[in-house]
Amino acid sequence: MTANEYMQVTDSNLVHTYNRFPVTLDRGEGVYLYDTDGKKYLDFAAGIAVSGLGYGNEELNNALKGQIDKLMHSSNLYYNTTCGKAAGALKRISGMDRVFFTNSGTEAIEGALKAARKYAWKKKTGRYEYIAMKDSFHGRSMGALSVTEHEAYRTPFEPLIPGVSFAEFNNLDSVKRLVTDKTCAIILEPIQGEGGINMASREFMRGIQEICDKEGILLICDEIQCGMVRTGEMFACQAYGVRPDILVMAKAIGSGVPAGAFAMTKAVAEYSLEPGDHGTTYGGNPLVCAAVEKTIEIFEREDMKAHVREVGAYLSEQLNELVKTYDVVVERRGTGLIQGIRLSHPAGKVIQRALEEGLLIISARSDVIRLVPPLVIEKEHVDEMIDVMRRVLAYQSF
Repeated sequence: MTANEYMQVTDSNLVHTYNRFPVTLDRGEGVYLYDTDGKKYLDFAAGIAVSGLGYGNEELNNALKGQIDKLMHSSNLYYNTTCGKAAGALKRISGMDRVFFTNSGTEAIEGALKAARKYAWKKKTGRYEYIAMKDSFHGRSMGALSVTEHEAYRTPFEPLIPGVSFAEFNNLDSVKRLVTDKTCAIILEPIQGEGGINMASREFMRGIQEICDKEGILLICDEIQCGMVRTGEMFACQAYGVRPDILVMAKAIGSGVPAGAFAMTKAVAEYSLEPGDHGTTYGGNPLVCAAVEKTIEIFEREDMKAHVREVGAYLSEQLNELVKTYDVVVERRGTGLIQGIRLSHPAGKVIQRALEEGLLIISARSDVIRLVPPLVIEKEHVDEMIDVMRRVLAYQSF
């Protein structure tokens, strides 16, 4: 089949919920993807921050192949050989005490919200409300949408879950004004990905934790996109010296295998979800957990934190040069390998021209180029990306 035929088959058989680029991808190798015509693309999107190990990692592939030959699924009615080990690895790197596996980040958000309400119910506090942040994004299910502040996502599906208010990100007074004796949890992303690569300040993160500790409110950190070494720490909250009560993760924990999880402290686990409260058919199955365990093993053995810090610092330098050189580039945002540049106009044409030049990049909001490449990129790949961006940004008409 030709690329156009693949596109036609897809469009004729699937619900049209994605604005897809006119590219049919066929395979990947390292940090590059190839379409059905053999054209090579440098990937600075990583499946939206998913493919941390890049493509064709032999060690990961062999772990998955070996597990496929043994057992892929058994349901959570039984123990399996990989689930407990993968959960133990996530506990070790996150500092949490208990883990629940899901199929995706959105499902993990749903579980975290339920866990917070169940905690308040068992404690008999009468609390049920949430404080979320403006410019947040937590997913597209009904619960996740309820704590997502984006009118275009929310409006067609309202009324959503009640009891949610939105504070200004990085404005501690705004949060304080919304706290009541009904607030059960505050949920935020330490770095807002979809919202524009907005980083929380240290004062804001520390202040949120102080509010939660003082008022008996649970802190939920959504690290679906900014977690798993993308900032140079295993999880972004660790760079702030903050330990949430509930930590939500997904994307890169499975290196492309659909995996999500929410983890909690022992104090929350003891007064939260019980058998029958929450469940999943596929979450925590042997295949997924083999991917999670192997991913963490590779990240730790290869000291991926140090690698991301080094390459991320170099990426920052090169992006800062773009800001200095091109009037259309207003500012650089982010850290490590979750960064972005804000433009003075919508990013769509820049992304399309980069695609034509063999570079995959994505947007965050309408005017930010989001750069979330595989964590295994090297400085030479940063240089290659910058070369393409210079050619694209040199165009005068956008």
